[in-house]
Amino acid sequence: MTKEAFEDRLSKTEQPDLILITSGMTYWYLGVKWCIDIVKKFLPKTPVLLGGIYAQLCPDHAKTLGADGVQTKPLYLPCIRPAIDLYENPEYGITITSMGCPLHCKYCASKRLWPYHKKRSIDEVINEILSQASIPTVKDVAFYDDALLVSKEEHFYPLCEKLKENFSNIRYHTPNGLHVREIDKLCARYLYQTGFKTIRLSLESTEPFIQKAGSDKVQERQYVKAVESLLEAGYLHKDIETYVLVGLPGQTYEGALEAIRFVKSLGATVKLAEYSPIPGTPMFKECTKLLPVLEEEPLYQNNTAYCGYMSPNITRTELQSLKDFAKKPSPS
Repeated sequence: MTKEAFEDRLSKTEQPDLILITSGMTYWYLGVKWCIDIVKKFLPKTPVLLGGIYAQLCPDHAKTLGADGVQTKPLYLPCIRPAIDLYENPEYGITITSMGCPLHCKYCASKRLWPYHKKRSIDEVINEILSQASIPTVKDVAFYDDALLVSKEEHFYPLCEKLKENFSNIRYHTPNGLHVREIDKLCARYLYQTGFKTIRLSLESTEPFIQKAGSDKVQERQYVKAVESLLEAGYLHKDIETYVLVGLPGQTYEGALEAIRFVKSLGATVKLAEYSPIPGTPMFKECTKLLPVLEEEPLYQNNTAYCGYMSPNITRTELQSLKDFAKKPSPS
């Protein structure tokens, strides 16, 4: 939506009781301020409450943007659904079957944003997808869970049965990454037969100290088993995309390169993910010892700014070399 269209819609809006503004990544806060300023201009008498990821991770900084209040605690509102219908001809819908994650990875803020791992009811998720799939242009649905496969026997498998029962022409995607150790032959069949097209696996690294920082959630043998199971279920090598983290504190060029080589040796596709230092995480404290400005200015928490320009372990030339290597097709 352009600024002009946004202002035009606000100019025709009856004064509401309250305006809720959400926020995403911490380093996107300038867009949040832009939104608050425009809303205040057209609806000056209505209080504005700011919430979301940035507000929870940087509450003091968020209080400087001009909102009347900042929601710093997580809210679980099962009756609230994504307003996909407000978009013009949306091509995909979004859902989440659970809040939070049971793991405690030192580079992830999931535990800070959602202290408890909470599953939504299957019927609730199905009804949410039904409302989005009723829009003729919606052909895809992305699952943004941090732990989609945890307790898969009790939750994910029954959900898949309901998806197959209710939808015949919707494709599903897992952009947030799946827990590798949960993928066995049965799980892989459920993913394939239900219609999950985008399969992203969370490997992160093959270096032991990074694996430990990632709650030891995956070892190389578990990754090999997962890839083999997915291939047997019907996926192609190119379908199996795998996240490899680069730029973490203490990580070396050689360590990142080894992880990329490992993924490629199995014919899978590497998705290189540049590390972003996130407030409230243990690794953020390590980063601020080297770069105190991270605490003062969220813009520096941008993964491109940090990993590409400020990371002390991997040079910009080495980073570009890793990107180039990761993009090369894997042998299959």
